[in-house]
Amino acid sequence: MNAYSWTCPFCNRDTTITDRDASFDSDSLTISNKKGSKLLTIQWIVCPNLKCKEFTLTVALHDYPDDKQRGEHIVGKRLNSWNLIPPSRAKVFPDYVPEAIRNDYLEACLIETLSPKASATLARRCLQGMIRDFWKIKKKNLKLEIDALKDKVKDKACKAIDSVRSVGNIGAHMEKDINLIVDVEPNEAALLIKLIETLIEKWYIHSHEEEEMMESVIALKEEKEAEKKKRQETQSQTSVPEISSP
Repeated sequence: MNAYSWTCPFCNRDTTITDRDASFDSDSLTISNKKGSKLLTIQWIVCPNLKCKEFTLTVALHDYPDDKQRGEHIVGKRLNSWNLIPPSRAKVFPDYVPEAIRNDYLEACLIETLSPKASATLARRCLQGMIRDFWKIKKKNLKLEIDALKDKVKDKACKAIDSVRSVGNIGAHMEKDINLIVDVEPNEAALLIKLIETLIEKWYIHSHEEEEMMESVIALKEEKEAEKKKRQETQSQTSVPEISSP
């Protein structure tokens, strides 16, 4: 197995996975059935971070057609995949991110492959919660709230945010023509979730870290001033007065 980059869902550390950290196995269904041969792949990954060492378990289902020319089955299209441990790829965000936003994000991750439309709807709701909480913008609907956000974030970011609203609407509202089916694919739901993660990190986490850094610098300045004052007082108390000559 070639080494590849991986982010642990437990400690959120970026790392490189090698043969020492991962185990891969598979099982096949070649008994004649109405949907053809299938292959189930199983992957274990153990986080190399010594402070973590958690493991993940993922399984995936593939087509497994018989290649007549080669006289063997080949791995075909991946039909579905499931994160069993942890149950989703959701990141663990700190408590200062509002609980309602974290819950919507977690649910969107849990049903990302099971129901991409519902996942997109939850991503949309999560986005609206962030705009209302972080930016204190509350309008009649999300479209108006995003319009009010345009002078606060970059144009491309605003367009991406509006895209979450649009795709989320597909899951939330049925088309006027009920025979017109517009699907949201799992990889599309994953893309919306990725944007939500990026916004949480940029709006909440980076802002929190910046605030902490500013407070640390201010505290350092106050500490140094107090230290300077204390030394000056000590110096004045220990200085020997000059003795005037008779």
